[in-house]
Amino acid sequence: MRITEDSRRTVRDVIEQTAGLHGERTFLLVDDSEVSFGQLDRRANVLANGLHAWGVERQENVLVMLDDNVDFIATWLALSKIAAVEVPINRAYHGDLLIQLVNDSRARRAIIATEYLPLFTEVYDQLQYLEQVICYPEGPEQDAPLTGDFRLQPFSVLEDHPDTPPMVDGPAHNELAAILYTSGTTGASKGVMIYHAHAYEYSNSTAQALELGADDVYFAPLPLFHIAGQWAVVYAALIADAKVVLKQRFSVSSYWETIRRYRANTTLLLDVMANYLLNQPESPDDASTSLDKVHMSAVIPELDRFRQRFGVRVTTDVASTEMCVPLRAGYQGEPHRFYDLDDYRVCGREVSDRFQVRLVDEHDQEVAVGEIGELVVRSRDPWTLMGGYWNKPEATLRAWRNLWFHTGDALYRDERGNYYFVDRLRDVIRRRGENISSTEVENAINLHPAVDECAVVGVATAYGDEELLAVVVRDKAASLTEEELIEFLISRLPAFMVPRYLDFSRDVPKTQTGKIQKYPLREQGLTPNTWDRTATTTSAGEQS
Repeated sequence: MRITEDSRRTVRDVIEQTAGLHGERTFLLVDDSEVSFGQLDRRANVLANGLHAWGVERQENVLVMLDDNVDFIATWLALSKIAAVEVPINRAYHGDLLIQLVNDSRARRAIIATEYLPLFTEVYDQLQYLEQVICYPEGPEQDAPLTGDFRLQPFSVLEDHPDTPPMVDGPAHNELAAILYTSGTTGASKGVMIYHAHAYEYSNSTAQALELGADDVYFAPLPLFHIAGQWAVVYAALIADAKVVLKQRFSVSSYWETIRRYRANTTLLLDVMANYLLNQPESPDDASTSLDKVHMSAVIPELDRFRQRFGVRVTTDVASTEMCVPLRAGYQGEPHRFYDLDDYRVCGREVSDRFQVRLVDEHDQEVAVGEIGELVVRSRDPWTLMGGYWNKPEATLRAWRNLWFHTGDALYRDERGNYYFVDRLRDVIRRRGENISSTEVENAINLHPAVDECAVVGVATAYGDEELLAVVVRDKAASLTEEELIEFLISRLPAFMVPRYLDFSRDVPKTQTGKIQKYPLREQGLTPNTWDRTATTTSAGEQS
């Protein structure tokens, strides 16, 4: 349910008002079962009362490491109902990464799926603050010590409680809803402090861009520990009264089967997901499914082919955990035009009156139309941008300079007000006086039919600039050579953008949500397997 009063933009207000109006309407589709808004709200009430009885205090950080299921959503809602702070953990984390996140959060309590418990017990002596753990779905029948003050209880301690709303004051819109740790595409993860108003604005913006409503079925198998899965999918659908198909993970082989089974008409595709679908063998009925609306982040160069093949409309935006959604495709005040993308490079326009955006140079001076600058953002409404990086004041100050949040994204805009994404600032490669977008080079490489995916980074030279290194994953059945790929690129890119180095690899490092991590590739640099085109004598190998 959409909230019109700013002070009521909280998770508790949304779920309770929606359940009050549409209690028996289906919200979640899970395998062969359905969960209504009312059922989910009552389950969240049970857990909220249990969490309160467990001693969870207002604005206390609570770690959550669960699989994507109904009780993950109910636990998130329950924490919000008692104004606690959810701190979801990436399920791929273990060892040093897990230790760093758990200690950085300073949480004393955690709710952990049984299968992930060994990850904690293996490093318990390095966890500085964690004291109590509830194990899902089962654990010891009674409170039992694991080591020292580290105690484990079964999830059932939260379940034997009434399903009425907890008798505690709910959260205010300017209180923290969550601390979401970034996916670490540029280095160590940082905890982003999210207010309830911020969470609502992000999710409602996504719902508006997708024109979500009660008749929509939204399928986007993204992890609930991630902002896209929890907010852009579940919370957006909750605000819009839409249905959500809940699945554990993205599977190319079963994607269209799921679309057909639930007659889903809306989806969100992150990063390489769209490429994976497009690279599957074509079928005569590709365009004969219920799917209609696709939010693509980021839009692939083969946009027109994707739309035509699958018979869908595509929209996009510029968003992040820190800054909400200041830019999105479409035109302010003109409904049903969020899908008017005539160029895959366009990432959005200023369609929200809640944010101010600028493109600035390294001295924070605004750049001219057509010039590349860093996107900086600030909000006209309080509490709708991040509250800072948890426990990292220096990083917060670096991001908030001159009263603007600095995104680290390089963009330019045209005279019509369209914004074009160039690259992450640290991914822009400087070669022989030219600024090169690694994204544009990657797009050209990905056009080759024998390429599955790639990542392009800069490699420092003795002259103070960089050379391009492309790490390329070939199709398993392909016999593509380095020379053939370079010949392919020479016909499509300016000479200064053709990579000097190629490294055919089995994979590229990614986060669990599919985002390519370039910093390990930069740190790794050249390897014994790296091919240098300047060392060849073919025409493709002539240095540019």
